Amino acid sequence: MADQEEEELRMALRMSMQHEPPEPKRSKPRDNAGGSGGPAGSPEESPEVKSRKVQRELMAAAAERRMMTVRAVSAAQMTEKSVAVALEEKRLGATAGGQKFMGGSKGGNLNLGKELTLAEANQLFSMVFGGEVTRDILAQWSNQGIRFSSDPETSMGLVQHEGGPCGVLAAIQAFVLKYLLFVPDELDQATTNVPQTFGSSSPSRSECSAADDVFSYLTEDRMSRALVRSMGEILFLCGNNKRVAIATLSILDYNTEGAEDSSKDDVIAKALEILSIESGSDLQKVMRVGTYTSQASAFQRLEAMIPVFRSRMGAMLFLISALLSRGLDSVQTDRDDPSQSLVTAPFGHASQEIVNLLLCGQAVAHVFDGRMDLGGGMFLKGISTNVEVGFLTLLESLNFCKVGQYLKCPKWPIWVVGSESHYTVLFALDTSVQDENEFERRETQIRRAFDAQDQSGGGGFISVEGFHLVLKETSINLPPEKLDHLCSSGFIVWSEFWQVLLDLDKNLGGLKDSTGLMGKKVFDLYHFNGIAKSDLNGCQVSSGGETPVQRPRLTKLRVSVPPRWTPEEFMADVKLPGDSSSKDAVVEVTKPEPSQHAPLVDCIRTRWPRATCNWFGDPPSIV
Repeated sequence: MADQEEEELRMALRMSMQHEPPEPKRSKPRDNAGGSGGPAGSPEESPEVKSRKVQRELMAAAAERRMMTVRAVSAAQMTEKSVAVALEEKRLGATAGGQKFMGGSKGGNLNLGKELTLAEANQLFSMVFGGEVTRDILAQWSNQGIRFSSDPETSMGLVQHEGGPCGVLAAIQAFVLKYLLFVPDELDQATTNVPQTFGSSSPSRSECSAADDVFSYLTEDRMSRALVRSMGEILFLCGNNKRVAIATLSILDYNTEGAEDSSKDDVIAKALEILSIESGSDLQKVMRVGTYTSQASAFQRLEAMIPVFRSRMGAMLFLISALLSRGLDSVQTDRDDPSQSLVTAPFGHASQEIVNLLLCGQAVAHVFDGRMDLGGGMFLKGISTNVEVGFLTLLESLNFCKVGQYLKCPKWPIWVVGSESHYTVLFALDTSVQDENEFERRETQIRRAFDAQDQSGGGGFISVEGFHLVLKETSINLPPEKLDHLCSSGFIVWSEFWQVLLDLDKNLGGLKDSTGLMGKKVFDLYHFNGIAKSDLNGCQVSSGGETPVQRPRLTKLRVSVPPRWTPEEFMADVKLPGDSSSKDAVVEVTKPEPSQHAPLVDCIRTRWPRATCNWFGDPPSIV
C-alpha cells in the first residue's frame, strides 16, 4: 500500500514538472473517507491509513498549484518573447530606414524607407521645380526611366524619350562607360564584396578593342551591374563617401521575387498608372527614403530597385536620391543662387548644378577650377577637385564660359557634353588620348597658372600684378622689351602671351621648337546621343518605302590634332636643326585634310585646340 502511494506521489511530481502538463489525477473527496459515506460493507480505515490519504491529497494539491504556476510563467515568457521579437523587428526596420517591405531582391525583402516630413517634401519639390512649374515639365520628369537601349548597336547606352532629364541620364551614362570600358573587373565582383574605393584602378595606356567588339559581348546582367555600380558611385560621391539616400515609392509594395524582368516592369507600370506628382504634398504621400552607410547594403538595395529605376519615375527618383544623399541644406549652400530651381524653365532642362552634383558631388553652378573672388567677400564656386569623368560644353566655344582643367582632363577619357538644350556623352577607348607630350605638359602648367589669376570669368586676361606672379611660378624669363610690350595696356591677354611663348627659347621658359615636330596626334572618339531620333542610315524597308529607325546614335569620329603653332607659323617652312650639309633643307609642313564640321567639333576643340574631325554617315548631333 505504501509503495502504491509513493508511486502516485512521484507521478504527481513528474506531471508538475512537464512544460504542458495534463490535468492532475485527483484522489477521492475527503468526505468519502469516513465509513458513513462509504460503500456498504467497506471496512473502517485505521488512523494511519487516514493520515496517509490526507498527506497524499495535500501533495497532489501542491502539485496542481505548481502546474498552474508553470502555465502562468510559460504564458508570460511567451508574451515577453513576442514583445522582444516585435521590438527587434522594429529596430531592424528603423536601421534600414522604413517600416514596409519590398519584394524582388535576391536576398529577401527590403524596407521601402521612411516618410519625408511635409516640410522636407515641400523644400525638395520647390528646390527642384520651383513654385510655378508647368505640367509639361513635370510630365517630362515623371516619364523617363533609366533603361538601356533595345537597339543592338547602342545597347550599352541609356535611351531617352522625354526632354529634360538628359543631364541625369548623361551623367549616369558616363559612369556606366567607365565600368564597361576601363574597370570591367569590378563588375565580376558580387555586390556584397564591394571595393572600398570606386574604380580605383589607374588609367592604363593599353587600348580597348573597337567599340563594336567591346559592346557586342555585353550581357544584360553585365550592363545591369555597371548601372548599379555607377549609380552607387554617384550617390556616395554626393554623400561624401559616408552615406547614401535611396528614394522609392510606397505604392510599389509588391512582391515580385523570382519574376521575370518584364513581369516586374508590368507590375510597377500598373502601380504607377494613376500616380501624379504636382506638389510637395503629392511627393510626401508616396515618397520613401532609405539611408545606407555600407557600400554593400547600398549596392544590394540599388540592385533590388533596378525595376523601379527602369520605370517612368526612374530619373526623378535618382535625382532625388542624389539631392538627399548630399543633403538639402548642403545643396543650397553649394549654389550661388539658391532661389532658382534646379530644373530650368521654360523647357525643363537639368541645370549645370545638377550635372556638377552628379559628376563631382557638389551642386556648384560653374565649371571653372576653384573659386573666383569677386571682391567684397563675394565669390563664385567652381570645381574643387579631380573628377572621374569630365565635362565639355558648346558654350565655351561661344565664349560664354571657361571649363577648367579638372573637368577637361578627368581620370578617364569620358566627357558629358553640354549644348544649349541637351546633354550627350563623348568617350575614347584608349586612355592615351589624354597623355601629354613635353610641349603640352609645359603649356598646361602655364595655362593653369594663368587661369588661377584670371578674375574675368574665363575671359582670358589678367592684371599686370597677376602676370608677374605667373612668370615667377612658371620660371619664365621674358626679355624687358617683350615684358614691357605685354604690360603696356595694363592687362595681359592669353593669346598675346601665347604668341610670345611660342617665340621664346626653352632655356628662358618658352616653347620655341625650331623642328616644328611637336607631336601630331591621331585618335578615335565616340559620341553617344541617348535621345531616340530618326536614323537616316538605318532605314527599314516597308511596303510604303524606307522608314527611318527611331533609336539613339553612336558615332565614331577620327580626330587629328596638329601641332599647336600659330596660323602664321603653320604655313611656314621649318628648317631642320643641326643639318650643316643642307642649310636650306626644310621639313615639309602640310595642311591637314579639310575636316567635317558639326557643333560637336567645336566642343572637341575646347579640349584639343585646332582638332579636325571626320566621320561616316550623318553628322553627330548634340541636340
